[in-house]
Amino acid sequence: MPTSPLCQAQLSQLLIIDVQDRLARTMDETILEQLLRNTRILIEAAIALEIPIVRTEQYPKGLGPTVAAIAEKLPAGQTAYEKTCFSSCGAAGIDTQLNDITRKQLIVTGMEAHICVLQSAIELQQQGKQVFVVQDAVCSRSKQHYKNALARLQQAGVIITNAESVLFEWLKDASHAQFKTLSRLIR
Repeated sequence: MPTSPLCQAQLSQLLIIDVQDRLARTMDETILEQLLRNTRILIEAAIALEIPIVRTEQYPKGLGPTVAAIAEKLPAGQTAYEKTCFSSCGAAGIDTQLNDITRKQLIVTGMEAHICVLQSAIELQQQGKQVFVVQDAVCSRSKQHYKNALARLQQAGVIITNAESVLFEWLKDASHAQFKTLSRLIR
């Protein structure tokens, strides 16, 4: 496992968990907008920095596809790993992507913090990954469940971070070739 508590672009993968139409409709509008904005920022940065993006969809027949505001930012042809289990680790075929030995840091966004995000993050950590949950890019229907999830994750040793911190940790230096372009995403 990486020893630095900082995100490193060359070690990272972005994992977007279940940001789907029907689930999104049940979220507080302001919190949902924050999640969508910050997830889009991380997608754009990941693409620019050549960081792999992995996406799951929980039972898409029932919960619908990935929200258009997210799907349209993803690389062309990128498909979601469909699942019925709550942890993303159980999605068929995802283990090949997540077990990339050079990419041991998982930057996690998605829904819902206290169910699929929590179970995925803890399971990934148990598999030896370094997991960062982006607190302003995850949500739950209930603020109480959201807060409980972040507390449980932190107690389990998962790093709780935010989108802006991830972005600047990936860049590492204002002299980075992508700094001007990517720092504009947060303005």
